[in-house]
Amino acid sequence: MTANVICICHQKGGAGKSTTTMQLAGTLGLRGHKTLVVDADPQGTAIRWSASAADDKPFPAQVAGMGAAGAKVHREVKKFATDYDFIIIDCPPAIDSPVPESALLISDLALVPCIPSPPDIWAANGITGLIERISGVNEGLKARLVINQIKEKTLLGREVKELLDNFGIELVIAKLGQREVYRHSALYGTTVHYFGKQATDAIAEIESLADEVCTILGVHLNEQK
Repeated sequence: MTANVICICHQKGGAGKSTTTMQLAGTLGLRGHKTLVVDADPQGTAIRWSASAADDKPFPAQVAGMGAAGAKVHREVKKFATDYDFIIIDCPPAIDSPVPESALLISDLALVPCIPSPPDIWAANGITGLIERISGVNEGLKARLVINQIKEKTLLGREVKELLDNFGIELVIAKLGQREVYRHSALYGTTVHYFGKQATDAIAEIESLADEVCTILGVHLNEQK
């Protein structure tokens, strides 16, 4: 068994990398996939998220801190490749760190969360160049853009749509809404599934994202246990 490695990356902070990482990892864990989150961001958001879980209801994926690994994170992650179904790497902003480049070297899929506004899309352009460059070395690397924090009952503006069409990375169908429950999940060390009917829309969003990720990677679509 060799893990499917997913790199969650962006050029700058605030795009929702840790939220996407933890919700996706937890969802895959709830489906029965053995999943490891590699917290490669020195801020340690994923570690803190997992540590906030109740003792009797731990976060449904393992979390390992590798914020100090720097440009060698790819070497450290390889040590776990035969122990997990999925390894998801939560990267610090690419503009400040060599970690995303290192992580992309061993990744099967790069997910780029992006807030649907022109400044945020412009800021994400740098990661596109990095992904293209690493693809010359890691020829199996796939990449997808994930729209995050989209407001309910609003349509993407024409300007934003044009920017996304020319972004250079294919857009996934699933979109994550601007919902308080995503932030509340971090407080309780869990995923949106914990909140049941109060989080119906959010659960549907993250389940759809997990379905797409599995399809892209050719993984059987396990249902939540």
